[in-house]
Amino acid sequence: MIHLDAISFSYEKQPLFSGLTMHLQPGHIYGLLGANGVGKTTLLKLLAGLVFPKGGMCKVLEQEPRHRKPSLMSQLYFVADEPHLPHSTAARYADTYGVFYPNFDKSLYLEYLKEFQVPAEQVFSKLSFGQRKKVVISFALATQVPLVLMDEPTNGLDIPSKSTFRKLVAGAMTDERCIVISTHQVRDLDSLIDAVLILHQGKIVYNEDLNALAAEATAQPNLESLFQEVIQFH
Repeated sequence: MIHLDAISFSYEKQPLFSGLTMHLQPGHIYGLLGANGVGKTTLLKLLAGLVFPKGGMCKVLEQEPRHRKPSLMSQLYFVADEPHLPHSTAARYADTYGVFYPNFDKSLYLEYLKEFQVPAEQVFSKLSFGQRKKVVISFALATQVPLVLMDEPTNGLDIPSKSTFRKLVAGAMTDERCIVISTHQVRDLDSLIDAVLILHQGKIVYNEDLNALAAEATAQPNLESLFQEVIQFH
């Protein structure tokens, strides 16, 4: 589904990625872990076609996202850390933007909003940051696109909302879908993700299936300990 080979990227003269290679398959919820400033947001933006690599190959659903063709853009959704929403309501937002996604399900979207306890008829300017985040998460899942990219989705969510987030994402997962979630709050992804990506010093230094690790270990892998251990040896 996602194939990155020897990707290089820099902001002006500041290198960020060098020889980054990554291959992701459908049927997984990937946790993208890394220290602040390591490039997690930029990597997701590369996959979404919002920034372009300086070198290497980037293929998403067999297309190059840099071209931003509607045939690809209608099959992926990027949840930004800070959502920018128009002067509208959650209900009207669905009517305006749902048409760009062939499998968008408005009834499912409204159900997700209800689970998050977000009023569908309230204008966005009256909603808190966390509530606006819930709107975008709900919309992303309701598009039913094959690829969902989420940048720090639990920022701004309280503890009950984080639990709801995990429940909704797990419930929306299918064998044909791939969800990539970046976070520096590792504990928020415990019991949700089934594969781990660790970005460090411009490369993906770890890409493993947690189920396979659990089968080999005597206890369920601890994400925080795993992250620290991998970083220590790279």
